[in-house]
Amino acid sequence: QVQLVESGGGLVQAGGSLRLSCVTSGRTFSSFNMGWFRQAPGKEREFVAAIRWNGGRTDYAESVKGRFTISRDNAKNTVYLQMNSLKPEDTAVYYCAGRRDYSSLYQLWGQGTQVTVSS
Repeated sequence: QVQLVESGGGLVQAGGSLRLSCVTSGRTFSSFNMGWFRQAPGKEREFVAAIRWNGGRTDYAESVKGRFTISRDNAKNTVYLQMNSLKPEDTAVYYCAGRRDYSSLYQLWGQGTQVTVSS
């Protein structure tokens, strides 16, 4: 069974940076298309970024374009989210997710990691 475990969250001041990591167990990581989502208190979960299985395509929410970068290392079964110029509105629980096809729904989800940005 494939499991996703996020890490790297924490408390940071506005304008600061954090890098989230998501390690995936199992041998099939390199075939999965991965994404990051977030959920702020009282709000619905929203898409943040996605990356194709080979890293050949990335997509971002408008709210994070130019500030966040998604990447992956298939040798380490890990996907990353580098977050720069953080804003208080980036405060949320961040979730890693995986799917077989780039256009399908995400089938795998991690437990999430808290990111808090203070003003």
